[in-house]
Amino acid sequence: MDTHTVVVGTSGTTAQDVIAVARGNARVELSAAAVDALAAAREIVDALAAEPEPVYGVSTGFGALASRHIGQDLRARLQRNIVRSHAAGMGPRVEREVVRALMFLRLKTVASGHTGVRPEVARTMADVLNAGITPVVHEYGSLGCSGDLAPLSHCALTLMGEGDAEGPDGTVRPAGELLAAHGITPVELREKEGLALLNGTDGMLGMLVMALADLKNLYTCADITAALSLEALLGTDKVLAPELHAIRPHPGQGVSADNMLRVLAGSGLTGHHQDDAPRVQDAYSVRCAPQVNGAGRDTLDHAAIVAARELASAVDNPVVLPDGRVESNGNFHGAPVAYVLDFLAIVAADLGSITERRTDRLLDKDRSHGLPPFLADDAGVDSGLMIAQYTQAALVSEMKRLAVPASADSIPSSAMQEDHVSMGWSAARKLRTAVDDLARIVAVELYAATRAIELRAAGGLTPAPASQAVIEALRAAGVEGPGPDRFLSPDLAAADAFVRAGKLVAAVEPVTGPLH
Repeated sequence: MDTHTVVVGTSGTTAQDVIAVARGNARVELSAAAVDALAAAREIVDALAAEPEPVYGVSTGFGALASRHIGQDLRARLQRNIVRSHAAGMGPRVEREVVRALMFLRLKTVASGHTGVRPEVARTMADVLNAGITPVVHEYGSLGCSGDLAPLSHCALTLMGEGDAEGPDGTVRPAGELLAAHGITPVELREKEGLALLNGTDGMLGMLVMALADLKNLYTCADITAALSLEALLGTDKVLAPELHAIRPHPGQGVSADNMLRVLAGSGLTGHHQDDAPRVQDAYSVRCAPQVNGAGRDTLDHAAIVAARELASAVDNPVVLPDGRVESNGNFHGAPVAYVLDFLAIVAADLGSITERRTDRLLDKDRSHGLPPFLADDAGVDSGLMIAQYTQAALVSEMKRLAVPASADSIPSSAMQEDHVSMGWSAARKLRTAVDDLARIVAVELYAATRAIELRAAGGLTPAPASQAVIEALRAAGVEGPGPDRFLSPDLAAADAFVRAGKLVAAVEPVTGPLH
């Protein structure tokens, strides 16, 4: 639980603040400057609303219906109707953390003073977040252009006291009841406000920010498990020498090699590749781990740059400019975010693929250099980790399917007015599944590599101090070591939780120093 308060100003937000609100339930407050900017922009919208000339989003219909001028007597109804009609999502509910990120990021843009929304609407958005009220948002409905329209509409519906929402106790109730229970007055939308609450990339951006945080942890975990597998396979750590990576200066590659080298420091298992079964070189999945892990790291860095730019943006259409103009634009198009979401799914799939190959090598008696078949206690009577690798392979196969880019697709909508869309929401949804799969894949390698290292240690070889620290922490977390066959699923689930919670990195760093 995050206890600090995130202050929303006029100039964007940070990834750390998004995660604090989405996952840590941090409180949200509007800065005085944001309130002033909201009021100033609203004065401009009110002035335009009084003019006889139609202005898109203020006194017209929307999308393909933008040619109709709407009279003042129908404008409140127009704003209510856009929210109600656009709240057309279907399918399973979206996770609470995604909805909180979605609402917070919309509030960030509203507070910029470029949307023309009144301060009281922004305050209500903050009140709903602070009350722990989470609108029911559905999986399907966004094409990632004109923003995440359906998901944002379901959030706006809650502000109006309509539709369903989840209370802080986890119970889904009519939104009006929840607002009343927390002393929140539903908003009555005025000119432009309905449109301003719907028109942003906030859902896909929130999911990108959280995926980047999760993948940063998983890439460090993958460096650690790759090092453990190299050690368990009696490989050589000479390929991790910094001078080798300096002559191919991809930043991530050097970081991954350094992480692996520090994990392996002091190992009595490395360097035995010329003993009983001589090897000139280790297999690619072992030797090229820094190159693959590192390329993924560089992709994370690129995606983080895109996310930072989007976090600094005010995405709406039309927007209120500092000189008082209200102009239509195309900034709501999700392409920049969609591309990196798809790129991350690709590199995550490849990391899962190389990780599974090392696990398979650990289990194969013909390639493991002296380890028992499937790391079994009594092979034939025991099956060991045979089916753990099957599970890992199934996850890798799914990740390869999820790596097919959503952003390469486009289905025209709104009577061909919105004739090219990003599918960024879909890219984000499948990336969340890919991140979950990758954590499980890394957990299986961790489970196999630590068992293999313990079997080597039983034969008289001394693991690296960092490896020993991992084994001790994993066993303390309830993940058992070598022995006869047992119900394996609980062990794998516990290893997965160990990886996701950052406990693997935490176990290593007291020995290695901070990893990157």
